[in-house]
Formats: sequence, C-alpha cells, structure tokens
Amino acid sequence: MSDGDANAPDYRAQVEAAFPELGDVDDAELRKRVTEAWCLGLERGGWRDIEDIPYAWNIHEVTNVEHVRGVTRIAVRSAEEQRDFHGADPDFDVIRAACLLHDVGKCYEYVDFVDDELLSDPDPEYATQEVPHSLSGYALAHEVGCSLAVQRAIPHFIGEIPTRTLEAELVKSANSASSNAITQSAMGISLPEWVEKYSQTQ
Repeated sequence: MSDGDANAPDYRAQVEAAFPELGDVDDAELRKRVTEAWCLGLERGGWRDIEDIPYAWNIHEVTNVEHVRGVTRIAVRSAEEQRDFHGADPDFDVIRAACLLHDVGKCYEYVDFVDDELLSDPDPEYATQEVPHSLSGYALAHEVGCSLAVQRAIPHFIGEIPTRTLEAELVKSANSASSNAITQSAMGISLPEWVEKYSQTQ
C-alpha cells in the first residue's frame, strides 16, 4: 500500500473494524494473513471504504461486509452443532478465516457496479469481472500465505474445487443460507430464483 500518501485509506483499520470476528481467530498469524488479503483486494480494487462493496452487483442495500459476517456467524454456529451434537471435529480457525475470505474477491469483481466516486484508481490488472470472486479470493489467500486448508475452503461454487472438506462444506452451506436470506429480504425471491433471473443479465 502507498504508505506515503496521507490521504490513502487505512485499509487495515477498516478491515479490523468491519470484521470483529477476526478477533475470534486464535492463530495470530492467520488473523494477520486474512487482514492482509483484504487490504490487497481493497487497494487493487481502488476502494475508498470497505463498506461500499455491495453484496451483489444488483443488490446494493446489503453490503458485502454484512454478508461475510453473516456467513461467518452461520458457519461457526453450524460447526458448534456438528461438534457438540454429532461429535465432529471442525477446525474453527479454518472456518472463520475461509468465511472471512470467501468473498474478498468482490473487491476485484464489483468495481464496475458502483459509482465512480466510491473508487480511486482501480488496478486494471486485478479489477475485472473476468475471474469469479470465489476464485480470485482463493488466489488472494494463496498470495498472502494462508494454509491450504483455508485456501481449499474458499471456492464455494459447484465444480470449482474437487476435494470438499468439512470446513469447505460449512463455508458453502453458510454462504447459501446467508445469500438466501439476503435475496429474500431484498427482492422477495430465493437465491436459486435470483441466479435464474439475473445470471444471464450481468
């Protein structure tokens, strides 16, 4: 990031304020890497404020931050039930980190869907719709050195990754749960209905 620019956004402070769930990640190094991935995404996307990234290209009344937090909360609650009720052993640090990063790629993908005044010099090498945000998020996690367990839990669309871990399935199902709630509250339709209606119009 451009440390010399006094007007440059303090991305680290923004990320830490936006995601209090970061504090629940026990591994300090992993917390640092999750924050770093977000800072890179925000800088390259040219965002002035993390809260300006919308949940979806055509749903701006809900922020990406709200969705990411919702996914994290849902996944952690589900993991607690899997542990306490079923005797499973999910890795909570992996779950939290992967949930917090599962939509970091929207920093790249959604620059074309907001007003120009919300952005400052997006990097054209990264700020593009060419790579789905689930995969660019995976790439960011890899770039900052997140563990393979975290990386492999980030892609959440069917067919994107062949091996599905317990943690990956939790991220995927929590993402669907949060997304269904958002599309229902914002538009009165389910996530599959939203996909069917708008996937060809973007």
